[in-house]
Amino acid sequence: MAQEDVFKKLVAHCKEYGFVFQSSEIYDGLGAVYDYGQLGVELKNNIKKYWYDAMVKLNENVVGLDSAIFMHPTTWKASGHVDAFNDPLIDNKDSKKRYRADVLIEDLIQKIEGKIEKEVTKAKKRFGESFDEAQFKSTNPRVLANQEKINTIHTRFAKALNDNDLEDLKQIIIDYDVVCPISGTKNWTDVRQFNLMFATEMGSTADGANTIYLRPETAQGIFVNFLNVQKTGRMKIPFGIAQIGKAFRNEIVARQFIFRMREFEQMEMQFFVRPGEEMKWFEYWKDFRMKWHKSLGMGDEKYRYHDHEKLAHYANAATDIEYRMPFGFKEVEGIHSRTDFDLSQHQEHSGKKLQYFDPELNKNYVPYVVETSIGVDRMFLSIMAGAYTEDEVEDAKGRKETRVMLKLPAALAPVKMAVLPLLKKDGLPEKAREIVNTLKFDYNLQYDEKDSIGKRYRRQDAIGTPFCITVDHQTLEDHTVTIRYRDTMEQERVAIADLEKILEEKVSMKNLFKQLV
Repeated sequence: MAQEDVFKKLVAHCKEYGFVFQSSEIYDGLGAVYDYGQLGVELKNNIKKYWYDAMVKLNENVVGLDSAIFMHPTTWKASGHVDAFNDPLIDNKDSKKRYRADVLIEDLIQKIEGKIEKEVTKAKKRFGESFDEAQFKSTNPRVLANQEKINTIHTRFAKALNDNDLEDLKQIIIDYDVVCPISGTKNWTDVRQFNLMFATEMGSTADGANTIYLRPETAQGIFVNFLNVQKTGRMKIPFGIAQIGKAFRNEIVARQFIFRMREFEQMEMQFFVRPGEEMKWFEYWKDFRMKWHKSLGMGDEKYRYHDHEKLAHYANAATDIEYRMPFGFKEVEGIHSRTDFDLSQHQEHSGKKLQYFDPELNKNYVPYVVETSIGVDRMFLSIMAGAYTEDEVEDAKGRKETRVMLKLPAALAPVKMAVLPLLKKDGLPEKAREIVNTLKFDYNLQYDEKDSIGKRYRRQDAIGTPFCITVDHQTLEDHTVTIRYRDTMEQERVAIADLEKILEEKVSMKNLFKQLV
């Protein structure tokens, strides 16, 4: 199945089963804004808990914060957002559609990478187990030619971004025959910059109102609270501050479902270190964050690092963790070494000292910062994309049918277990309810008695429930139930008294955390 078709099915699945809805849908929706449904909010909350606990519980020197969305407007002047928070945009004159020039070039590179992967896939089939992928990539003429093209584009692209050369960004698009996906033409306008911040007013009257901004990132709330947290928490360098919160960007080219939205949620941690030690901690957090992703068991080969072509003027290192979405490898998390730019800027604009006295060095200094920043919505999409599966199974009458299943990590699944009475009589529903009432204080469960047991299994597979418990007549005799495993469809008989222990072992986040320490 083509990846475009997989993505369309995934988007439809999110709507059909209550994961994600278009915002204000009854009014024809609001572009690039989405609501999380009854199952989506459970999965999203589990993702946030997994991130927050991994940061705060597993690291004694990391603490939490919840800063306000509204901040003093000088905050965004100091951070550089007022003057330089821009995207390079280009329009196609025929379709009247607007695109980010850098994304068009990144998509071009990705298409060439796709050609290389096709050559590799064909060679694997041809040579079988004896295939040496590294040797093939280093010797095959078509692969080498495409890699040389990628390297050339990369070099030119990075220089244009770093030099803010909008003319050459356009020229790259023209030179490599990039066409508008809608019109199919190369009739492009010049590239120009567009500020992404939403502005609003605070005050009781128009004359007395102040222009403020919906925050475009959560990091600045951490920086302005650096001393508050450090002093009240008696924190010693190095230490980190973690935060989960909403951010807002006026994305003109919002696309790919919840991948790029105007209202989104971030999970960020700013780690404050001694100047000169930032690269050591940059490598530490790169490794820790990649382990966090891979521990979910979505497939190690689906993740990769991508070093930034363009560094922000204040940064000395930046790497993305990318995940292979149905539309290619895309960023889900960034790790950045931000030097002392943020605290120095706020110190200058506020007139307040934002320094740390280091008793070991016996001196004051402005700490350097290493940042990890992950989009909750992108993480949600990557998990849903990795979990969406279709396979062929036999029904009770031996007929083939397609089973749609979400292979969600058990610790993140919205519903941990479904309890199903085999029949709606003979005391089976009552016994099933007893089990639900025993376990519901610790786990999100579902009770379902409608339709055949096979249809109920399929419903639970489709929402990613890892375990189904069937209560039958034998249950009334020996207090055992049948537990069915989503991924294998295997069934086994277990005692009701053991259910809590089985659930704890299978769905606890502790098992994930143990892989990180």
